[in-house]
Amino acid sequence: MQSLLQNEDTIIALATPQGVGAIGVIRLSGNDAIKLVNEVFKAKDLVQQESHTIHFGTIRDGDNILDEVLISLFIGPNSFTKENVVEISCHGSNFIIRQIIQLFIRKGARPAKPGEFTKRAFMNGQFDLAQAEAVADLINADSEAAHHAALNQMRGGFSGEIKNLREELIHFASMIELELDFGEEDVEFASRDDLKTLVNKLQIVINALIHSFDLGNVIKNGVPTVIAGKPNAGKSTLLNALLNEDKAIVSEIAGTTRDFIEDEIIIGGVSFRFIDTAGLRETTDTIEAIGVERTQAKMKQASLIIYLFDLELLDIVEMNKEINKLENAGVPFLKLGNKVDKVTESFVEGLQQQHPDMLFLSAKEPEQVELLKTRILELVNLDKFKRGDTVVTNIRHYDSLLQTKNSLQDVINGIDGEITNDFVAMDIRRALHYLGEITGEITSDDLLANIFGKFCIGK
Repeated sequence: MQSLLQNEDTIIALATPQGVGAIGVIRLSGNDAIKLVNEVFKAKDLVQQESHTIHFGTIRDGDNILDEVLISLFIGPNSFTKENVVEISCHGSNFIIRQIIQLFIRKGARPAKPGEFTKRAFMNGQFDLAQAEAVADLINADSEAAHHAALNQMRGGFSGEIKNLREELIHFASMIELELDFGEEDVEFASRDDLKTLVNKLQIVINALIHSFDLGNVIKNGVPTVIAGKPNAGKSTLLNALLNEDKAIVSEIAGTTRDFIEDEIIIGGVSFRFIDTAGLRETTDTIEAIGVERTQAKMKQASLIIYLFDLELLDIVEMNKEINKLENAGVPFLKLGNKVDKVTESFVEGLQQQHPDMLFLSAKEPEQVELLKTRILELVNLDKFKRGDTVVTNIRHYDSLLQTKNSLQDVINGIDGEITNDFVAMDIRRALHYLGEITGEITSDDLLANIFGKFCIGK
């Protein structure tokens, strides 16, 4: 992609988080970035230095020394933005950082907008739009799985799949467009059977990407997991055991938990947000009733429900009613028989025969809780991701793939219905448009503003 930003001004922002720290990194990008820094840097002539070098010296405002710094030089196009980039590593004092940034603004630099460094990298052809979005995902990744998914996308794994789809489709589009130029001569440059074969092949790949979004959403955003059940089933004890801390109050008094309590842990590289909820029962207590309503709402929003049954006080008929309700709710759930240490082995064996998928444990036993973590991870089913397949994690990409799928189906329907070439070409162009939206071949200012506006300033 040809650079669209060669005449843009120099931008500046703090690249490290706000707040006092050991160091702060201030980033400048633009054709004049090195020249501006050189005017206030005392040590070497930065204009004469090579790219990818670091230099020690002082930043001065007139005769006033602001700080001793390290200057990192990246001469375009061999930089993140493909422009001249300077990174100033200074001491992490808010006062120092503010003084340095204000100095460069007075000298002509402009405060960067959110995501403007990455936007410039995209506009200058450093990478495509899907890769640019992965930069933000990589920054926000808080689990191993999310990190790997974002890194794969940033390095072009997903973009490569989309590029291959577009290239194959573009060939047929050009042949059909050529046919339109020779419309009166009744020639066929693109075999309709070959086109149908190609579209069917593309649909298989696109369907696989669409179906991967459920997994990708779990990887990127984590798994909201509700711990539910009757009062005193051991929900709070289980939450504390999973988190390995006393997060929730544990009491033999029914109805202790009246609102949900939640916290996040990583299991097998995947983020899980466990939510301990109020016990499900009929109650005349107004506050507890509100808690029960919130529990039911959380269960509808959950990606996974861990439903606890108190084995010591278990009513088989009531248990089966609750299981039926869970099955009708349509949310994946794990049946968990708690307090296994309080009942006989024969009782457990009888329940296992009725419900082979039920897990039995005592939430007070750490080893048994570890087995529960293993089962939870199995339910998430990361096998596909671990094989290195491309996984869609972005709702924008998911929507574009759905639109592409519909457009390609219109191509098939049009060929079967023997519609004219101009309508077939229109459907193919629409499919190419939606694929192009993913990687940025087709874009708009509003789309870019929406995407990069969600980035942090300085990235």
